[in-house]
Amino acid sequence: MATSTHRNNNQISPGIDWVIVWVYAALVAIGVLCIFMVEYKPGINVLQSFLAGKTNYSKQLMFSSICVVMAMFILLADSKLFTAFANLMYTFGILLMLATFVIGKSINGSKSWIPLGGGFNLQPAEICKIFTSLALAKFLSRQETDFTRLRSQIIGGCLSLAPAVLSVLQNETGLALVYFSFFIVMYREGLPPGLLIIGFSFAALVIATLVVEPNTLAIVLTVIAGATIYFTRRARKRNRNLLATILVVWALCVGVQRFAVPYIFNNVFQCYQSTRIFSMVGKDYDCSQNRSALRRTADKEKAAKKPDDYNVRQSKIAIGSGGLIGKGFLKGTQTRGKYVPEQHTDFIFTSIGEAFGLAGCGVFLGLYLFLLLRIINTAEKQRSIFSRVYAYCVACILFFHIVVNVCMTIGLFPIIGITLPLISYGGSSLLSFTILIFILIRLDADRQMVLR
Repeated sequence: MATSTHRNNNQISPGIDWVIVWVYAALVAIGVLCIFMVEYKPGINVLQSFLAGKTNYSKQLMFSSICVVMAMFILLADSKLFTAFANLMYTFGILLMLATFVIGKSINGSKSWIPLGGGFNLQPAEICKIFTSLALAKFLSRQETDFTRLRSQIIGGCLSLAPAVLSVLQNETGLALVYFSFFIVMYREGLPPGLLIIGFSFAALVIATLVVEPNTLAIVLTVIAGATIYFTRRARKRNRNLLATILVVWALCVGVQRFAVPYIFNNVFQCYQSTRIFSMVGKDYDCSQNRSALRRTADKEKAAKKPDDYNVRQSKIAIGSGGLIGKGFLKGTQTRGKYVPEQHTDFIFTSIGEAFGLAGCGVFLGLYLFLLLRIINTAEKQRSIFSRVYAYCVACILFFHIVVNVCMTIGLFPIIGITLPLISYGGSSLLSFTILIFILIRLDADRQMVLR
């Protein structure tokens, strides 16, 4: 009898990693409960409120049902479709993002939504993460792609950054940063580590520019350059270009900290964006330096109502009030009292911190960690480059979202509008992560049969 049941299960779902499926289901359920926690009102009929479809948690439950149908469709599909139509889907995603400039709808200052009717909206930048993952996997899996060559590296970088540029133009800086996670995937596939070192060094220089007084930082950079020239005096005798390289790097670093960074914060970023980044490092930003007088006026009016770090302050109060074991389910006063803005979307993590405390947050993040390790383990098992690259894309996207969102809610990262995967309210976000994960499951199920 047991043998017969086992055979039937294999016929129904051959090769499917049910562990990832159950972890996914658990996270979606936690997300619905978290949204319910922040919107619950005593005395309401819970079942009726879920069925009415008027609250965010009832809508999220409806989104979850749609995602179940989508997941089943993906699991029943032929995995070869994802390789065959990867480039076509990427082109479609780019066209969707371009369409937002014509028919897009502005929400919270970001024109990155396409209205679908019935109060539902689609955010192409979310869906395009899937198409970019498939296109990058398709490109890196081609036999003619030699990723040690500069040409291939540039093409891979352009595939990743094209949606990021469009996201910035849509005023979706947070989603634009997600696309930089693909560089971790490219590093796994042979991108020279020197490029990543340059990227992290630039980020460190930007942070130092915000923290350290400009003249002091320029002196420090000059001292470092002088020390490097002194200690490489023997190497410079063998390589005459080394001195010129050191001087060029020093000039670039000083130029970035004295001119490039101030220009970006004063002319590219909006005042509230610069203020949030400065507040992250404990500094105040002077909005009078910002380019647009109209923008400065709007930001000053906004600041008169609420401080720019109001969200983070309330978020930290809510999480801190949970203590070690939390206040309990439906007993949170900060989140239910609407003190935390956007608590059902970007700041949904605060509901977990207040209700279940440090212990609950540890268990919750442990579930995420288990999912990420499972996906990485799945990636290393793949027989095809396409499946491996795609699996790493999924892992990197999830990792970026999780780390940035959690750090954002506790004040370690500026507020950039990054959702918590499968937890935050939103149909586009939930659908995109569902498709990402279940395409991975479908590809993994065929790894013994298909070699792409």
